[in-house]
Amino acid sequence: QVQLVESGGGLVQAGGSLRLSCAASGRTFYAMGWFRQAPGKEREFVAAISWSGISTSYADSVKGRFTISRDNAKNTVYLQMNSLKPEDTAVYSCAARGKGSSRSWYEYDYWGQGTQVTVSS
Repeated sequence: QVQLVESGGGLVQAGGSLRLSCAASGRTFYAMGWFRQAPGKEREFVAAISWSGISTSYADSVKGRFTISRDNAKNTVYLQMNSLKPEDTAVYSCAARGKGSSRSWYEYDYWGQGTQVTVSS
């Protein structure tokens, strides 16, 4: 069983930065992903990273601004978010799956509770 706990969300002005963390307990050989959901919108893919950390992928909307990374010694995955925009406002959730990384939320087995990110203009 895997438990995921996100932290690092908050309120930031446009152009600012935040770093989200996702601490995992239990089994750790999982690919990880970050997803977000804004009010009234569907959940969308943000970024994903393989177990080794070698393979990463990003949504076009965040490419060049967000960076996903992981520290397997600490069982933690990070999402560094720079140049934030108001349209990045959402609840951000991390997820884990037992196979390779995926951009599809329904392919993930475990989810954290989410952390709110609000970007003011």
